[in-house]
Amino acid sequence: MMFKSVKTGVLAALLVGSAIIAHAQKKIAQGTITYGAEYSLPPEAAAMASQLPKEQKVKFNGNIMRMDMQQGPASIGFLQDIVDRKGLMLIDVPIIQKQFAVKMSKEEMESDEASFPKLSDFKATGEKQKVGGYNAEKYTYKDDKGNNYELWATNDIELPAGLSGSQFKDVKGALVKYTTFQQGAKVTLTLKNISEDKVGPLSLEIPSGYELKTMQEIMAMQGGGQ
Repeated sequence: MMFKSVKTGVLAALLVGSAIIAHAQKKIAQGTITYGAEYSLPPEAAAMASQLPKEQKVKFNGNIMRMDMQQGPASIGFLQDIVDRKGLMLIDVPIIQKQFAVKMSKEEMESDEASFPKLSDFKATGEKQKVGGYNAEKYTYKDDKGNNYELWATNDIELPAGLSGSQFKDVKGALVKYTTFQQGAKVTLTLKNISEDKVGPLSLEIPSGYELKTMQEIMAMQGGGQ
């Protein structure tokens, strides 16, 4: 009888252990991530903070991710192939009934990234807490300007590699809270929710009805061209 209860206990432990392992290896290939966003802007741009979105939603399917935002009268969709490192910006301006597309090559994407501070020295601290419902561990890291940062990463789930940006490739796990750079601004993203919905195929092909433009042409239209 004693042996039977021990055996049952071992079996239960194995089942619980395998359930934990299965949960730890849960791979999410497509869905929508909702982040809370906090911006740290230079003093001259601080007034813009109130106009920036408090949430960011990122749709992803395999290697392609898409983020949508509203910028004044324009709706902007940004798609990126996180493996090939190419991008596509789709700009919809209903007020003038115009739709523009801007292609970004790997070289242009990397040139943009080169202007951001370089991140390095990622170190796991062993400190644990739950972020967005997931068990996470705190990491510290720094940039080449002498600034220190922290992030939280989880091994409960596996997201497509590179989804949070190539600078975080040395971190083991999915990032649930981290500080990064977008259009030159420092932003801290905190995971609020991951929805495993079917987002459908995402593509860098230009949809019909969109007029191909260069970024310089778009800037000139805004009066910001050089």
